[in-house]
Amino acid sequence: MPEVQITIGTRTFEVACQVGEEQYLLAAAAMLDAEASVLVDQIGRVPETRMLLMAGLMLADKTAGLEDKLRESEDRAAGYLGELQTLRATPAPAPERVEVPVIPAKVTDTLAEIAARVESLADEMEQKSAL
Repeated sequence: MPEVQITIGTRTFEVACQVGEEQYLLAAAAMLDAEASVLVDQIGRVPETRMLLMAGLMLADKTAGLEDKLRESEDRAAGYLGELQTLRATPAPAPERVEVPVIPAKVTDTLAEIAARVESLADEMEQKSAL
């Protein structure tokens, strides 16, 4: 069984753990150390047991808050899942018929004639400017 050295609130401890769990232990110790460091910064030197108790309580408070948020998120996700299932079960609406107005041929012919005149004028101007 490996022994890992951890530091919590400026104090070092030797802790045994199962093989392969060293990283989890170090991560947990880092969380506890962060809370203990806050206590040491605010209060100063604190007895070891009191520091560990307070740091543990602070972590427990954070954990309880996160569990509440997780529960709320799970409830919201369940509601969204229900809505999704309802939407999937509902048949698709019938397609709407959309009528697009048709441009009369007379307008199209007139626009083509205007475009031809503009091109003709542009050609004339180009020829005159080349002289």
